[in-house]
Amino acid sequence: MYQSKLLLTTMRESPADAEVISHQLLLRAGFIRQLAAGIYTHMPIGLRVLRKIEQIVRKEMDKAGAQEMLMPAMQPTELWKESGRYYVYGPELIRLHDRHEREFALGPTHEEVITSIVRNEINSYKKLPVTLYQIQTKFRDERRPRFGLLRGREFLMKDAYSFDIDWNGLDQSYWNMFHSYHRIFNQFGLNFRAVEADSGTIGGEGETHEFMALADIGEDTIAACTCCEYAANIERAESRNPQLGVDEASTTSQHEKFYTPHIKTIDQLVENLQIDPTDIMKTIVFIADQRAVAVVVRGDHEINELKVKNYLGAEQLSLADSETVEMMTGVPTGFIGPIGLSIPVLVDQTVVQMYSGIAGANETDHHHRNINAGRDITLDHVGDFRNVIEGELCSRCNEGTLAFHRGIEIGHVFKLGTKYSGQLSATFLDSYGKSQTMIMGCYGIGVSRILSAVIEQNHDENGMIWPSTIAPYHVHLIPISVKDHLQMEVVSELYNRLLENGVDVLIDDRDERPGVKFKDSDLIGIPIRIVVGKDAVNGNVEIIKRRNNQKEIITVNEAFDRIIDSIKKSD
Repeated sequence: MYQSKLLLTTMRESPADAEVISHQLLLRAGFIRQLAAGIYTHMPIGLRVLRKIEQIVRKEMDKAGAQEMLMPAMQPTELWKESGRYYVYGPELIRLHDRHEREFALGPTHEEVITSIVRNEINSYKKLPVTLYQIQTKFRDERRPRFGLLRGREFLMKDAYSFDIDWNGLDQSYWNMFHSYHRIFNQFGLNFRAVEADSGTIGGEGETHEFMALADIGEDTIAACTCCEYAANIERAESRNPQLGVDEASTTSQHEKFYTPHIKTIDQLVENLQIDPTDIMKTIVFIADQRAVAVVVRGDHEINELKVKNYLGAEQLSLADSETVEMMTGVPTGFIGPIGLSIPVLVDQTVVQMYSGIAGANETDHHHRNINAGRDITLDHVGDFRNVIEGELCSRCNEGTLAFHRGIEIGHVFKLGTKYSGQLSATFLDSYGKSQTMIMGCYGIGVSRILSAVIEQNHDENGMIWPSTIAPYHVHLIPISVKDHLQMEVVSELYNRLLENGVDVLIDDRDERPGVKFKDSDLIGIPIRIVVGKDAVNGNVEIIKRRNNQKEIITVNEAFDRIIDSIKKSD
C-alpha cells in the first residue's frame, strides 16, 4: 500500500477528551475516529488490525470445533422477557419499536437468540454437543462511555455458545474454550491472567473466569497469589482468615452499653476511644429486593456488595439511605449494631473471631463494648461478605499472599447450565427417549477492545508498538527522497518481493521531510522499518526494529531474508 493513497491523517497533539494512552494514540495515528460518545469508526489502517485479530480468533475457534454463524443484531424483546432478563438488564439494553409498535432490542449479547435457534434445530442427543460462535457488533447504552474502545456503546465481540447433554460435557466444552483463549491472547502478545469472576448479568450455575490484560488503567482489580496460580476479580476474591489470639478476660466480660455522644463514624470511634478499627464491628443496612438486611464486617474491612447479593440470591441490592435505615430499624444512622436487630443480620466470618468488639447499641448516642460475637450475636447468616486486603494470606495455598493488579477485561467464559435453556425450553430426547434440558456454556471476547489492551501494554513516548501478528503492516518502507530515482527503484524492488511472499508492506511515498516520515512511522508502530537513503547506491538499507529501536545497515537481500524469517517466527 502506498501511504499517499491511504486514508490516513495523523495528529501531533492528543485530543483533550482522550484520557488514556490507547485512546490518545488510536486517535492521533488515525486508526479510529469518533462519531458520537462511545461510537467509533475504524479507519482503514485500524480495520486492518481488527481483521487480523478476527483471523486469529476464527482460527482458534475453528480448531476448537466451533462453527461460525451470524445472528441478527436486532432482537425481539419477547425473547428477553421469556428468559427473565428484560427488566434485570436495565437501561443498558437499547430498546426500539418498528412501524407496527413491536418492541426490539439491539443485542448486547445473544444468549436468548442462540437458545431459541438451537431449541428449534436440535431435538436429539445425537446432534449434541455443538458449539456455535459469531463475530458481530454489540450495543450497550453505557451511562458513561470512556477510554475510547475500552468502554463504548457499540463494539465488536466474539460470542460462542456450547450445548451439551450433561454437566460432564459442559466441563469439557468449558475447559476446551479456556485453553483456546490462552492460545488466542498469547498470539496477541498480551500479558494476561485468567481470574475467577462473577457471572454478572449473563448469569449461570457454575464457575466463570475473566481473562484480564494487566494494565494500570484497568477498571477491574485482580487479587493474585504470589506463589500459586490463584487469581480472582476483587468481587470474588477470597483470603485465608488468620487465627486470632484469644484474650481470656474478654471472653468472660459481659457486653455493656456506654455513652458516645455524636460519635457516629469509624474514624470518630478510633479517635475518641483510642482504639484500632480492627476492634470495631461495622454494621451497614442494605435493601435487597425491597427488604432490609444488615451486614456486619470488621471496622477495617469494606463490604463486598456482590458477595452479599449472591448470598441472598437477590436481583437488586442497594445501600439504604438514612431515612430508610431509621424507618426499617427505628435507629438513626451511626448507631446501628448487630445485637437485637429486628432485620436479618449477615455476619462476616472475620467478625465471628472477635471476642471483645465495639458496635452501635441501636440507640442514639450509645454503643456496646465487650461484644463476643459467638456469645452475643445471632449467627444465622455467617459468610464471606467483604473485600480482601492486599497482603492477606492466599485461600488456596499455605505460602502465598495476595497482590493487587489492575486489569482490562478482554474475555469471559461462563458455565450457564440451564439458566437459558430451562427458561426457553431448549430440550432434547436422550438415548432412552426421555426429554432433557440442554446444558449451556457461553464464551466472549471483546474483539475491538483488544486494540486498546494491546496498545496499553505496547507503546513508548513516540507511539504504538504493534506485535507482528496483528500489526496493520509488517514493514514500513521509507525512501528518504521520493525524487531520487535509485532510491525508488530499490523501494519498488523490495516492495514487490515482499508482497509476493505474503508480507504486508506500507510505502511512505509522500514528498515529506524525513523527520515527518519517521515521526509518523513511530506513531503508527509498524514492527519493522526499512529506510532507503543515499547508501542505496551501495545496495544497503537501514533496518530498524520498532520495539527496541535497534538499527543496522545491511544489504537489500539481507533485509529481505531478515523480514521473511521474522514473519515466519511470529506465525
